[in-house]
Formats: sequence, structure tokens, C-alpha cells
Amino acid sequence: MDPSLHHRLTQWRRHLHAHPGLTLHEQHTAAFVVEKLRELGVSEITPCVGGHGVVATLRRGSGQVANRAVGLRADMDALPIQETNLALPWSSTIPGVMHACGHDGHTTALLGAAKLLLDDTSWSGTVQLVFQPAEEGGGGARAMIADGLFQRFPMDRIFGWHNWPGLPVGTVAVHERAVMAAGARFDIAFEGHSGHAALPHMTRDPMLGLGHAIVALQSIVARGVDPLASGVVSVTIARAGEAQNQIAGRAELMGTARWLDESVGDYIEQRIREVAAGVAASFGLSAIAHFSRGVPVTANSAAEREIAAGAAAAVAPLRRDMPPAMTGEDFSWFLAEVPGAFVWIGNGPAEAGRELHNAGYDFSDDVLPYASGFLAEAAKRALAG
Repeated sequence: MDPSLHHRLTQWRRHLHAHPGLTLHEQHTAAFVVEKLRELGVSEITPCVGGHGVVATLRRGSGQVANRAVGLRADMDALPIQETNLALPWSSTIPGVMHACGHDGHTTALLGAAKLLLDDTSWSGTVQLVFQPAEEGGGGARAMIADGLFQRFPMDRIFGWHNWPGLPVGTVAVHERAVMAAGARFDIAFEGHSGHAALPHMTRDPMLGLGHAIVALQSIVARGVDPLASGVVSVTIARAGEAQNQIAGRAELMGTARWLDESVGDYIEQRIREVAAGVAASFGLSAIAHFSRGVPVTANSAAEREIAAGAAAAVAPLRRDMPPAMTGEDFSWFLAEVPGAFVWIGNGPAEAGRELHNAGYDFSDDVLPYASGFLAEAAKRALAG
């Protein structure tokens, strides 16, 4: 990448970091994206796709060649976290909101890929640049799909990426299939009978149910899932009671579950419901359990995985030995519609405070040439295939 373009992209990335748009509130980020696309010379821009989403279309060639189309995606939203990088000149100016996951870098890298593709006359076809809102639990991918993303902006395949602390800057990791996990949230409410803490025999104590359920839920994966498969059940919230000398009438717990294979997800859901019912029956309680599935597994398709690996090797160090992560990614909803691949690109060391979703995180601007280069190269290879 030309140093002047890298400098330009760095300034844009730092502007986005200083002016983050919270999930479902990315209107200013979207406006910035539109402004910079026009500045780069992109003429075909569609805002307000699935909320604050923006799709820009690059076309080159005619006839059958022009009908080949590929999508490149970046997410735009920030997180409700108070940044601690106050010494940075580009630290967040919005109290309680920051780019703690690097979406400022993802957005900027896609703008960089647009510039690289505009300046490169070696390719023919259509490239759809998808700037997605609301990735952080806001349903942005599904909203864009519901708004006709793949009908209004046809594409044969789609590629995306996420920065990855712990990988050397610019190193691209391409997974064979599963990249990131499917997920769900669950909650269980135990109903009993409240009363005086000194007279427990006159109550039905839901706290007993809560305590036993925590132990049983945490054993679902440990004693029910093949050790060679992957699953996580985590109880993260427990609450009950109003007074220290009262046995409560209701106790609630909540948590999350994640898996890399849908059969494991089905088993986890079944066992959570069985645990809730069984524990309640054991202590004379009633239980209501809810299990709400979120994103599916982010899984690469075979042909697109190889395109991504070839593109990565052409512009950066390539690794193909990384295990998947149990974090979720709603790019998986796009992959449920068209084939594609999702890769990780190293963001450098992940020492304390530099992890994703940490208040001290900052995207490394040194990643931009690699990420923009990968996206542009993946698009060209996909169109040539």
C-alpha cells in the first residue's frame, strides 16, 4: 500500500475511534463512510440498508463478466464501554462508548480496499462493499438481509474478517470450517413460597433450586458432551431475595451457551430444560426456562476458504492451524445465505488491556495495509474464479 494511502486511512480510523457510534446508533459513522466513499470516487452508494447500513457498488467490465459479483463486509458499531485510553489523542469523545472490538479498523480497511480496487484495472465484475451496522448483538446482519441485501445487491460469495489480538500484526488465519461459535442466552426462574428465614419448613426455598441448578448446568458440557467436541455453558447472573431475614419466593439465573456443532447446541438446550424441571421437582418448586438462540456457527465454505487462503498468502503471512474461538459473529447470517469465508488478521500482542472488549483496547493502524490488501485480493480472486 502506498504510504500516503496508509496515512490517510490511519487518520480516518482514528476519527472513527474518537467518534464511535453505539450499536443501532451508527448514523454518524454511516455518514462518514458515505462521505469518504464519494471522496474516493465511488458513485454508486446506497445508505439506510437494514438501518444504518451502507452498500457501495463497484463495477468494471460488461456482459457475462460483469454479472460475476462478490461481497466484502465490514461492521461499524461500537460498544457501551468507558474507554481508559485517555492519553491517546484519538480516544473516544463519547462518554461510555468506545470501539473496543476494532470495528473502526474494519470499516476503514474496507474503505481502503475500495481505493485499491478503484486503482486496479486488472479485474472485471461487481464488488459489493457492505458496511454493516449493529453487529454487537443488534441483529444488523439479519436486518440487512430482511431489507433485501442479497436481492438488491446480488453477490455469488462474501468475505469478511476480524482483527485478532494475539496474532502478529498482519498475519492472516484461515480456518478449515468453523471459525466462531453459535450462541444462545438462557434464563431460568424458580418459583417457591416465601417466608421467614427462621422458619424454613414453612417455605419452599427457590434458592435451593438456584444453587443446585448452577452446579448441574455447569456439568452439562463436562459430563454430557464428547471431549473432542466444543461447548460452553456459563451461568453469569443469579439473583433472589429482598430482605436478609426472608426466604425469597422467586430466584432467577441467567447465562449463555455456545457450541461449534448444531447437535451440541440441541443437546445443551434439551439438558438446560431438563435440569430446570428436575431441580424444581426435587424441591417442590416450579420452573420456567427460556432458551433463545442467537447467531449460528460462523463456518467457511470450502471453495471460498481456498480463495481466502490464496488471497492471504499473496499479501501477508498465512496460518492455517488456528483453532476456532467460542465467541460469536453475526457474519454467520450472511454465510447462511451465500457461500463465503471469514478470516482473522493479527492485531499484535494481547497483553493485559489489549484484548477485545477491554476498556484499554485500541486497533493497530499497522494492520490496515494487510486488511485492505486481503479484501481487495480476495475480491479479485473470487471474480476471476
